[in-house]
Amino acid sequence: MSHAEPESERVRDLAYYEAVPYLLVVESVERGGRWLRRAEYPELPGCFAEAESAVEAIENLESEKRRLIRSMWDRQVPIPAPRPPLRSA
Repeated sequence: MSHAEPESERVRDLAYYEAVPYLLVVESVERGGRWLRRAEYPELPGCFAEAESAVEAIENLESEKRRLIRSMWDRQVPIPAPRPPLRSA
């Protein structure tokens, strides 16, 4: 009879990490006299995208997130876990 592995010891695949919900931050930034929307996952170092609209920035961010996570996976670099969600009182 086998026993279940503890969550911390379970091997996860790439799809698991690509689906992890990270904190998303979107803000307006000025670049050379133009206002752009910057979307980023602060928990994933260097994972950000800028575009003229927030929707476009978020779409580009998702592509960047997949690229970054796959790169970390291929290099066997630990992929950061997101902070726990905020709880309401």
